[in-house]
Amino acid sequence: MTAQPETMGDGLITYELDGDIAVIGLNRPDKRNALSDRFVIALGQAVARATTEARAGVIHGHGKNFSAGLDLAEHSEKPLFEAVKGSRLWHRTFQSIELGEIPFVAAITGAAVGGGFELASSTHIRVAEESAFFALPEGTRGIFVGGGGSVRISRLIGPARMGDMMLTGRSVSASDMERWGGVSYVVEDGTALTRAREIAHRMAENAEFTNYAILNALPRIADMSADDGLFTEAMVASLATMTPEAKQRLKDFLEKRAAKVQAPTS
Repeated sequence: MTAQPETMGDGLITYELDGDIAVIGLNRPDKRNALSDRFVIALGQAVARATTEARAGVIHGHGKNFSAGLDLAEHSEKPLFEAVKGSRLWHRTFQSIELGEIPFVAAITGAAVGGGFELASSTHIRVAEESAFFALPEGTRGIFVGGGGSVRISRLIGPARMGDMMLTGRSVSASDMERWGGVSYVVEDGTALTRAREIAHRMAENAEFTNYAILNALPRIADMSADDGLFTEAMVASLATMTPEAKQRLKDFLEKRAAKVQAPTS
């Protein structure tokens, strides 16, 4: 049975344990889920909790939007070094998602703008509704991305496309973002959270070590030379097969107790 969501961080975050997945909600709908440092701290606490009691997670926004990004009212008042420390706080929190122990899915509705897009880019799978849109208006506001976007978003869609978004302030539709590589699935309006939950439950069925290796080895291998990457792959692949869970799963497959891979239905 799914438990009722509870709140964390003075109500900024909702947290729900749905079987083996954690569902984390950004809960500032009156501000389009704009992210402040206090908000990001609460998010980090929820992610840390999810890591201890779930095998996969979902992040979504309450109200009409995923997140409209940085709370500019807070940011504009920060002294220089406080701004640096705030950016590094966001980096640590988002890295705990990207390079953590369990995979996360972002369920994107409405706006995924600026820091909201940066947060979504730190998750492993992004499900966007047809009416969702993406923007990086930092250039028009005289600022620069500070939540890891220059690394994560740039790697997803390429520095030229990211630069275009920042220089022009243009909005990009969910379908175009999927074509660019920034979105994994585009779904009908009103269904992103349901689809994200389904995907998270599916990922939670995987062997824990394999999920951990996918999250932590793949991005590092991408930064290596081909030769170093292949060597690292061999080590990780060998370690994965040594776990008791892998041994049992391989035995089940060989003894025809596991389902075979099927061709896609659409």
